[in-house]
Amino acid sequence: MAAEASTSKASDAQERPLFSSLNLSEQTNKALAEMGFTSMTPVQAKSIPVLLTGKDVLGAAQTGSGKTLAFLIPAVELLHRLKFKPMNGTGIIIVTPTRELALQIFGVAKQLMEHHSQTFGIVMGGANMRAESDKLQKGVNLLVATPGRLLDHLQTTKGFVYRNLKALVIDEADRILEVGFEEQMKKIIAILPNENRQSMLFSATQTTKVSDLARISLRPGPVQIDVAKQQETSTVSTLSQGYVVCPSDKRFLLLFTFLKKNLKKKVIVFFSSCNSVKYHSELLNYIDVAVLALHGKQKQQKRTNTFFEFINAESGILLSTDVAARGLDIPRVDWIIQYDPPDDPRDYIHRVGRTARAGKVGKSLLFLLESELGFLRYLKEAKVPLNEFSFPQDRVFNIQTQMEKLLAKNYYLHQSAKDGYRSYLQAYASYSLKKIFDVNALDLAKVGKSFGFAVPPRVNVNIGASKGPNVNNKNKRKRDEEDADEGEEVFEEITDAQKVDEEGDEDGEKSEDEKPQYRSQVRRQGKQRRIETLGKKRVEKEVYKKGKERNQRGKDGTQWSR
Repeated sequence: MAAEASTSKASDAQERPLFSSLNLSEQTNKALAEMGFTSMTPVQAKSIPVLLTGKDVLGAAQTGSGKTLAFLIPAVELLHRLKFKPMNGTGIIIVTPTRELALQIFGVAKQLMEHHSQTFGIVMGGANMRAESDKLQKGVNLLVATPGRLLDHLQTTKGFVYRNLKALVIDEADRILEVGFEEQMKKIIAILPNENRQSMLFSATQTTKVSDLARISLRPGPVQIDVAKQQETSTVSTLSQGYVVCPSDKRFLLLFTFLKKNLKKKVIVFFSSCNSVKYHSELLNYIDVAVLALHGKQKQQKRTNTFFEFINAESGILLSTDVAARGLDIPRVDWIIQYDPPDDPRDYIHRVGRTARAGKVGKSLLFLLESELGFLRYLKEAKVPLNEFSFPQDRVFNIQTQMEKLLAKNYYLHQSAKDGYRSYLQAYASYSLKKIFDVNALDLAKVGKSFGFAVPPRVNVNIGASKGPNVNNKNKRKRDEEDADEGEEVFEEITDAQKVDEEGDEDGEKSEDEKPQYRSQVRRQGKQRRIETLGKKRVEKEVYKKGKERNQRGKDGTQWSR
C-alpha cells in the first residue's frame, strides 16, 4: 500500500505542468528553484498563464492551494517586463484582510524578488505609519497592504506615487468584506487609477458582495477560475477529520488531556473570542502546559513575534481566534483543534486548512456538545467528511478540583476567567445558526465548570435572542473586526479627559464653572484606572513567576497530570 501511495504521488507530480514551461524571467526561475518549487498546483496552472497575458481573473480555490504564487508570479513578471524603478512609484498593490496574511505574502514576495531589482514593501495597521510613509515616498514597486492602512496612506501620504499602478490584487475578498471593510474597499478602488490596470480577485466563496466588489474592481468579462468545484470534497485528501461529543463541564479537561499527550506535536487550538484565548493561555501556562496566544487585542509587535515564533518552531501549541484561520501557511502543523466550533462550514474549512498543506498529512478534531450535532449536517452539505472520535472517560485527566482552587485564590486569573466566560457566551449568542447554537439552551453551571468555576459567575451579558438578528450579526462583526486590521488608532489609548476636551460632554453642556471641576474629576478617575491596570500587571507578573517556580519544584503538592 505504501509503495502504491508513493507511486501515485510521484505520478501526480509528473502530471503537473512545470514552471519552466511558462517562459518566465531568469530571475524568477532562479528564485522558484531556490524556494523548492518546480511544478504548479491546479490553481497556479490555470491562473498564471492567463494572468501573464494581462487578462483580469476572478478566482476561487481551496485553502492551501498555492494561490499566493498564482498572483505573485504574474505581478513580479509584470514589474520586470516594464522595468519598474523606485522613481516610478507603486506598480502592484496586493490587498489582504489581516496583518498576519499580509506578513506572509510579503515574505513570499521577498523570496520571489530576491534576484529582481524592483522594490517591495508592506503597510498594515499597528505599524509605524510615519516610517511607512517614508518608504512609500522613496518608491515601493510592489506593495502588500491591509485595507484600513492602505486607505489612510492613499488619503494622507504626500509623495505616495500610485498613478503608475499596473495591477491590483484583492486576496481573500470574502473575508475582507465579512469583517466590515466594504466601504474602505469601495473608496480604495475609487481612488486608484483604473486605466489599463489589470485586476485579480481571489475569494474562497462567491457571495453577492464579492460579486459586487468584482464588478467595480475588474474589467468586463474577467476569466473565472474555480478549482474548488472540481474537488469531490472541500478539504484535501491528506487531512484526517473527526469530531468528539463532549458535555460542557468536561470540555477543558478533555482539551488539557489532549494537549498533555501531544506536547511534542505542533497544534493550533481555535477559540471564539479574544478573551477566551487570553484566559486559556494564561491558565495553561500556569499549570505547566506551554502555549502561545494569538488574537486581535494584542499589540502588533506581540502578534508578529508570536506568529513567527510559532512558524519557526518544530513543535508547540498555539491558541488563536480566527485571525490565524485564513490563508496563513504555517509549516508542519500536526493537529487543528476547534475547541469552540464555528457557526459556518466555510470557517471550519479555513481553520482545518492550516494543516495538511502542500501534500503533507494532517489531523483535525472538532469539539461539539450533543445539542450541536446538527452542525454536522451543514458540514456534510459542504462536502466535509468527518468521523466520530471517542475518548474513554477514565483516561481524561480530572483536574477540576485543582482548577477551582486555583481560581479561588488567584484574583487575576479569576478575573481573566470571568472575562473569558462572558465573551464565550456573547460569541455563542452571535452565532447565526440559532437552532443548533442556542445560547438559551446552554447549561451555564456546566459552562462555568469548563472555565474553572465551582459556581458560574454572574456576568452582565445580553444572551437573549430577543433583539433580533441584527444585534447578533453586529456582535459577530465586532468579534471579526477585533482580528482584522483596524488601523493604528486601535492601539492608541485615549483617556476620558481627552475625550471631554476634544468632543465635549456626552451628557449635555455643563456650565463654565462646572467644566474645570468635571474635567479634573475625569482626569483623576482615568489616572486611578491606569494605576490599577499597572498594579494588576505587576501582580500578574509576580503571581505567574511564583506559580511557575512552585510547579517546577512541586512544593505546593498540586498534581496537574492526573
